[in-house]
Amino acid sequence: MAPTMRRIGLLGGMSWESTALYYRLLNEEVRMRLGGFHSARLVLASVDFADVEAMQAAGDWAAAGALLADEARNLQVAGAECLVLCTNTMHKVADAIEAAVDIPLLHLADVTADAVRHAGLERVALLGTRFTMEQPFYVDRLRGHGIDVLVPDGDDLTLVHHVIYDELVLGVVRDESRAAYVDVVRRLVERGAEGVVLGCTEIELLIGPDDVTVPVFATTRLHALAAVDFALS
Repeated sequence: MAPTMRRIGLLGGMSWESTALYYRLLNEEVRMRLGGFHSARLVLASVDFADVEAMQAAGDWAAAGALLADEARNLQVAGAECLVLCTNTMHKVADAIEAAVDIPLLHLADVTADAVRHAGLERVALLGTRFTMEQPFYVDRLRGHGIDVLVPDGDDLTLVHHVIYDELVLGVVRDESRAAYVDVVRRLVERGAEGVVLGCTEIELLIGPDDVTVPVFATTRLHALAAVDFALS
């Protein structure tokens, strides 16, 4: 008898580089758990990131929330039984998305916080877009789980943000940027970080556990694993 598998709704395209990583991780995990020819039951809505980026730059989060809420409704109509928002930054509008549908949104910050707490850590560095690092929607969600959060200062914060938008979302992965990120993490560890949260889905294209001296919490992978847990539960 075939195992019961619920359909995962992916709200992606922000950027498609990281959405492709989600797709691969979800299918690899289902195949690993179920064996044979099994793959994930998915439905994907992929938005035009140029539209979303323009809304981010303009600070028009209401329009971005409305856009993603519409896409979330479409995913529910298409049969999705949970939602995975394939971007850390756009969790700023998670409330608008949740209000638009009757299916659960697997919140990325909650999934990440669970992993940090399970590892026994209390203070982590957070790398992400400027929006994710500077605004409270993500940092406060982690802190609500009892986790102290450190973010880069000044030039380091600017560097982390610009590498994401000028390189990673365009599929550009540079050794020089990897070295710069490693230096940023080192300075955060010197400030007391016990681990580092890769709080932008594209960062996993650049650095990983082998690049730094503290535990790495790769949010894309953690999110994908939580989605498979839900689908097979």
